[in-house]
Amino acid sequence: MSLEKYKEKRDFTKTSEPQSGKNQSNKLIFVIQRHKATNLHYDLRLEVNRVLKSWAVPKGPSMNPKDKRLAMMVEDHPYDYKDFAGVIPEGYGAGIVEIWDKGTFEPIDEKSKKISQKKFNEGFKAGSLKFILKGKKIKGEFALIHLKNSESENAWLLIKHRDKYAVDTEYDSEKETSKNSPINKWLVENKKTGVKKKFNRNENTLKKLGNYLKPMLAKEVKQPFDSKEWMFEIKWDGYRAIAEIEKSEIKLYSRNGNSFIEKYSSIVNGLKKINISAVLDGEIVVLDKNGVPNFQLLQHYEENKDAPILYYVFDLLYLNGEDLSNIPLFERKKLMKKLIGKNPVVKYSSEITENGIDFFNASTEKNLEGIMAKRIDSLYIQGKRTSDWLKIKNHNTADVFIAGYTEPTGSRKYFGSLVIALKEKNVLTHVGHVGTGFSDQMLKIIFDMLQPFKVHSSPFNEKIETNNEITWLKPVLVCEIKYAEKTTDGKFRHPVFIKMREDMEVKLNEPKITDKIKSVAKNKIEVKTKKATTNAKVKLTNLDKIYWPDEKITKGMLIDYYQSISNYILPYLKDRPQSLKRNPNGISDDGFYHKDAGEDAPNWVKSYSVHSESSNKEIDYIICNDKDTLAYLNNLGCIELNPWHSTTKKPNNPDYLIIDIDPSDKNTFNQVIDVAICFKKLLAKAGAECYCKTSGASGLHIFIPMGKKYTYDQIKDFAHILCLLVQEELSDFTTLERNLKKRGKKKIYLDHLQNRKGQTIASVYSVRPKNGATVSMPLHWDEVKHGLLPTDFTIFNSLARIEKTENIFKGILGKGIDLKTCLEKISQ
Repeated sequence: MSLEKYKEKRDFTKTSEPQSGKNQSNKLIFVIQRHKATNLHYDLRLEVNRVLKSWAVPKGPSMNPKDKRLAMMVEDHPYDYKDFAGVIPEGYGAGIVEIWDKGTFEPIDEKSKKISQKKFNEGFKAGSLKFILKGKKIKGEFALIHLKNSESENAWLLIKHRDKYAVDTEYDSEKETSKNSPINKWLVENKKTGVKKKFNRNENTLKKLGNYLKPMLAKEVKQPFDSKEWMFEIKWDGYRAIAEIEKSEIKLYSRNGNSFIEKYSSIVNGLKKINISAVLDGEIVVLDKNGVPNFQLLQHYEENKDAPILYYVFDLLYLNGEDLSNIPLFERKKLMKKLIGKNPVVKYSSEITENGIDFFNASTEKNLEGIMAKRIDSLYIQGKRTSDWLKIKNHNTADVFIAGYTEPTGSRKYFGSLVIALKEKNVLTHVGHVGTGFSDQMLKIIFDMLQPFKVHSSPFNEKIETNNEITWLKPVLVCEIKYAEKTTDGKFRHPVFIKMREDMEVKLNEPKITDKIKSVAKNKIEVKTKKATTNAKVKLTNLDKIYWPDEKITKGMLIDYYQSISNYILPYLKDRPQSLKRNPNGISDDGFYHKDAGEDAPNWVKSYSVHSESSNKEIDYIICNDKDTLAYLNNLGCIELNPWHSTTKKPNNPDYLIIDIDPSDKNTFNQVIDVAICFKKLLAKAGAECYCKTSGASGLHIFIPMGKKYTYDQIKDFAHILCLLVQEELSDFTTLERNLKKRGKKKIYLDHLQNRKGQTIASVYSVRPKNGATVSMPLHWDEVKHGLLPTDFTIFNSLARIEKTENIFKGILGKGIDLKTCLEKISQ
């Protein structure tokens, strides 16, 4: 049997999957592997003619004869795949593989009698296989039946025969997974035998991050919460640290690249005991006599070496050279927990799920700094602060710049208080003085730290009133304070010094890509763009090609725009099939739609297969979950991005309902606004949240969160009811007539038919192939008023607005409305 198809789909310089193998015994083997890829499934593999015939079983095998499991036949795998467990990198089948069950099997006939492999091969060709599995979880007689008249030629059924091993109760393969998980064995074996594949960050990573990896950061929220979709950890009061391990070679450094190797040798020795190629993210802490992290002891560890120092690890970025950043957090932590094992100084930072409020209250009682909340399925985004990770502190705290210090009074030495400031867009603002929270020892240490930064004049543009003389400083050093509240003029009330932030990276704001675009637009001259700022895997081409002739905007500038807003747009694209609208010649032609990723897409681009009834074939829709794929799509000429309303996790249940308010050439935009406001009032009566954005063309889009609770047909019907009611209210200039000829020249079309599976609409923050390079922009409802224009938001000004208003649209991915309640309220 040929393995050509298997080898064609894989790059063996990147994946550790085996290429070949041969059975040395006379027994036939089988293996069932649990594969956590884009969609979780189980792979059944049977040895036939020296290769492993393979079927993907979405729900996993069952020991209940009533269950007839769909099994999709895939390409043959080599014999040595029977032992494969680990991480498959980005590309074909990316995800985590573990051996769920394995053993030997016997081919049998209709009468349950053993037959030769030759007859078994004949049965395979005929589409009917019967066999006895001898595994630890799966035992007894089974059959595989080819569904020859199905829509897919690869569809089979896996059926359990009734025998002494059969069960009549519900069988769930996932419940069996946690019992004696084979991936634990894989990790232990790799830990014992060492690692053959050396960890090597690729060129793009090195170019982007310099000589060190920047950790993912969290946004701060005020209140704890409960959610099954989140995990909660202790917020450690220490130094954030990245550890790169290559057997006995260790790198340990802070979030801005300062080495901890010499300072914390005991942690380095603990990392050496792991003896595997990995990159870890965690926090270095020193515990006081009560077992509570104490930052003061950590800062002066040289004088407190009797205090226990630990490295609490909460994430795993790389393992055996494989990048794990696109694997969900709970999978990364599961791997990491087994990797660390029992280590005297490197500790696994444990978590709880769902009960965030109780966990926060417990942290308060223990006088801990607070807690971290992380989405269970969150990906790891290096160097970025995202809403997938949240920090919830027990006190109001802030990181502030030190701009000066006052003379001491009374018996105090060195200084009286620190003059503190915040900086936004390179403008320094005075926010008060902090004079409490210092020990005598800390006063001396901080005073010495401040001396190299003394300057002759105030760094503020404003005059600072004070009773004591001030020594001014260059605002470089940062400290953390806690405070009661902020006053109306922006000052901190009752600030208390907590600690110096030696690990804080302090930089002036770097110019944004929009500054370059603004300059080009202002001068109206043709320029040659430098290589786009992305370090994407894909080779970028024709970057100087003009996409917008009037504005002199190039393809390279478009790619730069999308890279600059990638952290804001990707949450709305994640796991959603893309219908590609390509304009490779810019806005001067109509472009074309391209749904199927096909064979031209790189092997690292994710896709989602959907059977098309119209063409009677499988269509591979591209999934855009990362910056590299975003650059790939833009490089194809995708000016706009058009995601499904549902994700691959629940393809039949959309996250939101959309009303497309689509005007004719004869309608004014003020009329479009009137329609949107009418929908808003109707939905307010229904008790339904709704969100509005510009289409980026001539209309507005209304979004209503559905929370994946309803089918497309259900939400389409609800949308139709809403449109009927609004059309009745504004019958003079609205219509539900889809046909352009019958619609009328001055009628706004209320489109509820967008709510069908496979329909797409321009994503929030998407550029549109229109004059002016307009962008589809979310709006506050108080902005939806006469005078607003669809051309207000363009590639020239969008980044600055997005950074200020990034949470406007977040609710469309939220809990969702109660459809029944809304209908009842509307009918009243």
